Formats: sequence, structure tokens, C-alpha cells
Amino acid sequence: MANLNIDSVKDRTYDAIVIGSGISGGWSAKELCEKGLKTLVLERGRDVQHVKDYPTTNLYPWEFEHRNELPYAVQQENPIVNRCYAFHEDAAHFFVKDQDHPYVQEKPFDWIRGYQVGGKSLLWARQTQRWSDFDFDGPARDGFAVDWPIRYQDIKPWYDYVERFAGIAGDKDGLPELPDGEFLPGYPLNVVEKYFKQQVETKYPGRKVISARCAHLSKPNQIHIDQGRVQCQNRTLCQRGCPFGGYFSSNASTLPWAAKTGNMTLRPNSVVHSILYDDKQGKAVGVKVIDKETKEEIDFFAQVIFLNAAALNSNLILLNSTSSRFPNGLGNDSGTLGKYVAFHNYSARISAEYEGLLNYKTDGRNPAGGGYIPRFRNLHKQETDFLRGYAAGFGAYRSASADESGIGADLKNAILQPKYGNWGVGSHMMGETIPKESNYVTLDGQKDAWGMPLLKISVDYDENDAKMKKDYLDTMEEMFTAAGFTNIRRNESSQAPGLDIHEMGGVRMGKDPKTSMLNSWHQLHACPNVYVTDGASMTSTSTQNPSLTYMAFSARAVDHAVNELKKGNL
Repeated sequence: MANLNIDSVKDRTYDAIVIGSGISGGWSAKELCEKGLKTLVLERGRDVQHVKDYPTTNLYPWEFEHRNELPYAVQQENPIVNRCYAFHEDAAHFFVKDQDHPYVQEKPFDWIRGYQVGGKSLLWARQTQRWSDFDFDGPARDGFAVDWPIRYQDIKPWYDYVERFAGIAGDKDGLPELPDGEFLPGYPLNVVEKYFKQQVETKYPGRKVISARCAHLSKPNQIHIDQGRVQCQNRTLCQRGCPFGGYFSSNASTLPWAAKTGNMTLRPNSVVHSILYDDKQGKAVGVKVIDKETKEEIDFFAQVIFLNAAALNSNLILLNSTSSRFPNGLGNDSGTLGKYVAFHNYSARISAEYEGLLNYKTDGRNPAGGGYIPRFRNLHKQETDFLRGYAAGFGAYRSASADESGIGADLKNAILQPKYGNWGVGSHMMGETIPKESNYVTLDGQKDAWGMPLLKISVDYDENDAKMKKDYLDTMEEMFTAAGFTNIRRNESSQAPGLDIHEMGGVRMGKDPKTSMLNSWHQLHACPNVYVTDGASMTSTSTQNPSLTYMAFSARAVDHAVNELKKGNL
């Protein structure tokens, strides 16, 4: 009987365990497997295989039962996820429904999740910008949050590395606040976007409008072809899953690459209960899993563990990982676990019309989404009554309408010769929020279907966010007016935090173990064989879309972990 138990433990022992299979988990798995480690990848959701499990990817609009609208009953049953822009008939199967994994909102928070192999990498907006030292220096400059233990030069080679593999389209813009990368050809701005760029950069020195940078294969290199991916077809149906691998996802890129090494074991339907800590050894030794279908508890073991469950679930797992050494959550000597959660403020938009350039129209689709205005507020000095700053998206489009009152040939001709109106232009705010102790997550006494405590979320906007939003709206209105745009409409959304889907923090990096959870290599200060490289590790949020930074963090941390294993330090 003892031998059977030893064999059972041996069968459940790996060199490394990765918790989560989304953007950061996929990268952790790829790097560990490539470096020769037998790696178990745990995913709480179902398996989704590239191409095979994209059921709507090639459907025409009329092939959807409800023309891509969800039935009213489904919308009513899912008031939270229904607020997400991509929750429609073509992609609803990739989202967590409200009743499937409840949580407690101490303050309103829209937690948007994708529980399947690949996670939200099947659903992300694919915008990819590097951080600069303006971003890593932010907390040290203004004293909010703690100082980052790293700077741009620490991450630059890893940005280079992940960009070459993932495939990032963009232009070389030469902006210190938004460093250039290893780019594929960028997607050009259309004629009105170029016009706005010229107006802004002429009238407002220091402000830029550039082509948005995105994780699409505008022109694949050999490394992308080796992954089985081909050029983006500009379909902009990305939330359905891309059979071409035209945009980066774990399913199309990192997970298949890890699998072909022969070193990856992928286990879907595995709800991670906690990370197991051994008091005698003084380190983490494995992971307790609840099988999603049978609800059986199973322990898996490894020398090193990468926690990539996405920001809030990574907090939940660490908070639930208690022991005599860590009664308040694994590695939580500082008492900061679950605290200083932040997000991006996407709650303001502005739109207008342009009556010029009417001899042009848009043709085709731009997967990059148009233009991007990098942050210009409070870069070189504190110039406003709010801290940090915002970036903004910008796009222009021209739509047509047809007279559908006729029948037969008249109707056909009207549809084939639509009438174009003025150009429409629009922008949305991407504001940095300040990590505060009062923004936190913790465990609730209620349990879910697998016996896990529900996550209680207490996160809100503050006065700084309100001041920043007003500045964005005032500034964009001024820039729109200067460009000759008309019918300008300001929109202050009442959306709750979370709908940005950029939650960060709770397991923040820092130099001092007394005020942070992770060191400069993403190791728990108090349990260094556990690495956290997803959004939970963020010390501050900056204004850039964060996924590219998670990729770079993950690749860098794996390189460190493997070297430490070789030295016998883990």
C-alpha cells in the first residue's frame, strides 16, 4: 500500500506547475517546457483547442440564430458580463456567465472572466504598448504605491524577445514615453486619422497621434509560420477565435509550442484550491486541485510554481493558501496581499463629425483599431491637479445608408449605391488609477460549488479619477474643435470598475518585503519558489494595455527560475 502511495505521488510530481493558461500562463508554460522542465499546466475551465474549438469563427451573420444578438432572457440572467462589448452570440461561449462563478461586490465591480484553455487571450483587444521609465518611475516620483524594483532596461530585452515570437504590428515612432519595439509593419491610419494627427502635432507640440500597436501578423516572419500561423486576414472577428492564428493567443501560439516539446501536461477542469506549503522544508511543494467535474481533491507537486490565474483569481488562491507559517495567505508577511488593487479608467468617451475629405471613404477593416494618443500629461513634471495621466484611442470612420423603401431592382440598386454621410470620429480614455490600500479583495464566508470561498471585491474610483476624466474630456474637446470637428458629444459613462478588464495588483512587486509581496524577479519574498507574473504582480498600472508587459515578465521570470533551479536555490 505504501508503494502504491509513493507511485501515486511520483505520477503527480513535475518539475514545474503553471496555474492558468491565459497570456501569462501560456508564456510561462512555453518557456519552462522549452528549457526542458516537465511542466503541468492547470486550467480551471474546459479545453479549447486551436481552430477545432472555434465554433462560430466562419459563420455569416445570417447563420446565427439571433443575428449575433443574445436572447433577452440570457441578457437578463447575466447583467454583469452582458455589459462587456464582446458578449454576443458569436463569443458568449468564451465568457463566464454570472451564475457560474459568483462573487461578492462590496462596491460595484464588473468582473469579466474567460475560463477555458487560453483564458482571455481569446477575447483580448490585442493592443500592445511597452512601458517606459516614465511608467516604472511613477510611484517613486509622486509617492503613491511603492517604488518598482525594476526599470525599463531590465525589461527591454524581454520585450524584444516576446515581441519577435508573438508578432506585434507597429511603427517606429521614436517616443521616449512609448518605446519602439521589434515590429512587423504597422497598420496605416486612414485619411481622417492622418488629418487629425497633422492637426494635433502641429498645434500641440509634445502630443502625438500614432498608429495603434497590436498583436497581429501584418506580415509574418518565419517564426510565426513555424507556429502554424499565417497573415492576419483583417476580418476583425477576433473574439470568435482566429483559425489563421492571425493574432496572438495562447491557443494559437505559446501552448502548441510548449506541447510540441513533449514536456507539457495540460489539465483542464482543474480548480486550484491553494498552493501547498511545507513548514519543515520552508517552501511551497505543490498545488491542491479540485476536479471541476468530479469535485475530487488532488495534490500535485513541483519544485517551482508559476501563479498565472489572472489578477483577482491569483489573489484569491494566495489568500486561500494558508498554513501555520502563513495564516493570512501564502507569502503575506507584509499584510499587503489583496490590497492596492488598481485598474484602468475607461469611463469617458467623446465623439464628433468631420465635414471635410468627403471624396474619401474607408475601405476594408483595420485590426489595430485606428490611432493611439500616448500619455502627455504629467510626464516631465507635475502640471495638473491630478496624479499620473491618460492615453487615448482615436478612430475615424465613414458609414453609408441606403433607401430600403423600394422593392425588386429599385431596392437592389439602392443598396448597391448607398449614400455616405459625414465622417464620424471618436476617442476613448485610458486613465491610470492610483493603487490604494482602500481598494482591496478578500475572502468571503460564502463558498462556491467547489467549496472555494467567494472573492469579495471592494474597489472604486476616487477624486483623482474624476479630475483626470474631466481633463480628458476638456482636452479632447479642445483638440477636436481645433481640428474643425463638429457636433462634439461628451460621454461620461457610469460603468463600474472592472469593465476595463485590466484589474491589477494585490500581489505587488517592491524592494521592501515589509511593504510588498514580490521581489524584482516576481518571486514571493517569503516563499521564493513561487512566482507571480500576471496582473496581480503590478505595482502601478500606467496607461498602457498591460498584456505585453505580462508576457515579458513571464519570460524573464522563467529564465531566472530555471537558473535558480540549476544553482539549487529553489
